Amino acid sequence: MTTTNRRGMLRAGAGLAAGGALAAGCGGTGVPTRPAATAATAASTNGPDASGHPAATARAAPPPRAFPQHPVQITHGPRTRSAVALTFHGQGEPDLAHRLLTEAERQGARITVLAVGSWLDEHPDLARRILDGGHDLGNHTERHLAINAMSEADARTEITGCADRLRRLTGSIGTWFRPSRARSASSLVTRLAREAGYPHVLSFDVDSLDYTRPGAPAVTRTVLDRVRAGSVVSLHFGYPDTVAALPAVLQELGRRGLRAVTTTELLS
Repeated sequence: MTTTNRRGMLRAGAGLAAGGALAAGCGGTGVPTRPAATAATAASTNGPDASGHPAATARAAPPPRAFPQHPVQITHGPRTRSAVALTFHGQGEPDLAHRLLTEAERQGARITVLAVGSWLDEHPDLARRILDGGHDLGNHTERHLAINAMSEADARTEITGCADRLRRLTGSIGTWFRPSRARSASSLVTRLAREAGYPHVLSFDVDSLDYTRPGAPAVTRTVLDRVRAGSVVSLHFGYPDTVAALPAVLQELGRRGLRAVTTTELLS
């Protein structure tokens, strides 16, 4: 992918989320996605970031834009579009993340990664790997705790901590925010996300339940039984079952005429 195309992906972004009931969807060592940093025109840096890790080349990007036709909390995209968004909570073993990204790209799919800030602290190279593959990168809080149960100060720190990490690594806070350990955000968390630069909260209408480790065939069945045009599917990095299920999921989506695209593309 050319530098121009990568920059284009970042310009496209803004998050959406539709309302949904609270759910402890991400658990264990699964992959929640990291918060994106506020988009500012950032100069390229070659030195280490604040944590001592080498910084990825910063990319100039505008702030996440709002999608007025969608609610503040979004569960799915237009049902008239022959596309779905596969969204991955970013956490877990980096080798599994690399394998999943490679398989998605091999089949021409683009995904959305909602990264946990502490995970990106440990594996800062993955921020660039995700963006260079043409995928969306967003915020799934700093430590992946139960954010809806937190005080205002603590919840704000979880959101902005991940956003700051994304900004340092990429020059942007990313396109989407998803609350940790909840299917949808409380009114407080929704407000704090907007104040941090995320116009929408990204929920989902299909839960793969891959974090329960049911085996690859069960993950495949769960997704394919529930997915339809416009769906936003919740999956996780960090689980071998998910990596093993992805080829069959993508092949069947293609057979049904559904493309796997970034959330930004699905909702634009």
